[in-house]
Amino acid sequence: MSDKKKILVIEDEKQISKILTVNLNLAGYETDAAYDGKTGLEKALTGNFDLILLDIMLPGMDGFEVCKNVRKTLDTPIIMVTAREDEIDKILGLDLGADDYVTKPFSINILLARVKANIRRFSGEVVETKLKEDKDKIVIRDLVIDTKKYAVTKGGKEIELSNKEYEVLLFLATHIEEVFSREELYKKVWEYDVVYGDMRTVDVTITRLRSKIEENPSEPVYILTKRTKGWYITQ
Repeated sequence: MSDKKKILVIEDEKQISKILTVNLNLAGYETDAAYDGKTGLEKALTGNFDLILLDIMLPGMDGFEVCKNVRKTLDTPIIMVTAREDEIDKILGLDLGADDYVTKPFSINILLARVKANIRRFSGEVVETKLKEDKDKIVIRDLVIDTKKYAVTKGGKEIELSNKEYEVLLFLATHIEEVFSREELYKKVWEYDVVYGDMRTVDVTITRLRSKIEENPSEPVYILTKRTKGWYITQ
């Protein structure tokens, strides 16, 4: 049985799909492709993939709908790929559970770096290195992060977080009182160099995370902002 990581490319432009699959194969990945949303969703749910590259503008069923349906049953990392640059698209994609977002045209080397980083994070490598102590739970007042179950509860009620929201929360929670700038979080959590993408993704993820764990996101008590410096969590 092959130990290659398996990637599904859902892209209706066949030339772009071919470029992606050829380069992924050269990088050592096994690939499969789908050219419409419905077929892509069917393959995603049955193919045991390690990562999904998902275009937004797809015939029949768009990428947002595919992402939403995948997230009902799978935590497979999803990188959304699109030519659209509207901020609302990025926010919606991340809110539906996408882990990352790249805008066409993009460098193949940059995309490969993102693919590698997302697969590594999902495999548990990054989570393990971030935890300095061997313990299953991190407790911050009534917020509990269960690192064994990859679950977050507040006041005993479970909070549904995307993979990236969980990783940001976990990173900040394991560095109590330390302030991290947008650039630092991007490098530490996304594991990309700043030139590898749009750091507004950090802002969007923080905003979505606050909307889920804070009683009043405009007056946060868990994830705080130090003016001009960045974000941090305090006990």
